Amino acid sequence: MQLVIISGRSGSGKSIALQALEDLGYYAIDNLPAMLLAPLIDQLEVGSPHRRRIAVSIDARNLPDALERFPELLEGLTQRGLDAQVVYLTADSKILLERYSATRRRHPLTRESQMTLAEAIESEQHFLAPIRHTADLVIDTSNLSVHDLRGRISEQVARHTEKQLTLTFESFGFKRGVPLDADMVFDVRCLPNPYWDPQLRSSTGQDADVIAFLENYSDVQAMYDDIRQWLERWLPAHLASNRSYLTVAIGCTGGQHRSVYLIERLAIHFATQFPSVRLRHRELSIQKAMGEEVHAAS
Repeated sequence: MQLVIISGRSGSGKSIALQALEDLGYYAIDNLPAMLLAPLIDQLEVGSPHRRRIAVSIDARNLPDALERFPELLEGLTQRGLDAQVVYLTADSKILLERYSATRRRHPLTRESQMTLAEAIESEQHFLAPIRHTADLVIDTSNLSVHDLRGRISEQVARHTEKQLTLTFESFGFKRGVPLDADMVFDVRCLPNPYWDPQLRSSTGQDADVIAFLENYSDVQAMYDDIRQWLERWLPAHLASNRSYLTVAIGCTGGQHRSVYLIERLAIHFATQFPSVRLRHRELSIQKAMGEEVHAAS
């Protein structure tokens, strides 16, 4: 039996993720008290043995004691041989504040307390820390659309195979901050920057002219070799420690040229060694989405 536990900060998209799994055939339960995890599995194994894929959401609406005991409860399930994944959704606090302000919904922690919305958003991280620390996969939804999040859940969670490492390579720009879901971060801002060539400014690290520019510099090749060799040395250790997901992020200033080029090369290289490699360009996706919005508005 496969169990997917969706958790995370309120406003980060937990309902969307759960609905995506339900649409993919999972038996979905929203806002399950954590203490009922084991009884739920017991009941399904006896009364509904045909249900092999279960998805539940557990969030800050749980009792504090139940959240604190979550790692212990999860360990009990895995010892029974259950294939359990914990997926934690998060987003930048400012983004969450904007989402709540736009929808005018009340945050769960403000309903029975005198907290302001901003205080509730920050306090929730503390309450959910026991779940966050056990998460197999963290997804930063700050810049994801509903469609993007549903795609990530379908691609990374629903298609995940037990005992297989899903390796994600992500490019980003430091000007927008480090991705919240990155496990390893490499900074390549020290490399020659194609941005300062007016003819290359609008191109990306996927384009032949930028690739040719970067490959003229030995430092770029040296950086690639160092990152590749470091990953080749340590990825097997992460796989041996039963990691299900790993996100390697490379950042440059704008996330358009240098990081894109290096991520593309690394993804191609490691796809020959790992059966499940994903490629993501954060800033290019944001630019594409903004372009589509402008086009639709016009």
